[in-house]
Amino acid sequence: MRMNGETGGPADEVGEPTAEVIRFDAVEHGDGAVVLHVSGEVDTLTAPMLSERIADKLPTANLLVLDLSSVTFLGSAGLAALVAAKDDAQQQDRRLTLVCGSRIVTRALEATGLLGLFDTADGVPEALRPTA
Repeated sequence: MRMNGETGGPADEVGEPTAEVIRFDAVEHGDGAVVLHVSGEVDTLTAPMLSERIADKLPTANLLVLDLSSVTFLGSAGLAALVAAKDDAQQQDRRLTLVCGSRIVTRALEATGLLGLFDTADGVPEALRPTA
């Protein structure tokens, strides 16, 4: 078992990165819209990082778009983080939109019955369009 940044083992032998399981990139789009691109695995270890990034961006964003197109795994902790983000957005009178972008994310949300709770868009451009 690896602890505290230790390396070694099969992942290192085949040259796969072990440190970066999840990555975030926030882009401001004007009018208070922020797109938070999420790449990698959202699981028990990384979901708190996602929650922290959302908590950092939400207070200053009229619209927070979570682009999950590059998420390769979405576990129950990640789903819980998304539900908490939705609740926080509602409490702060902010809009939260998900761009699922992959079958991995869509299937996890559908299987748990959570997909209908969220505003979703097919892509970032659609998510950024003003609502009527």
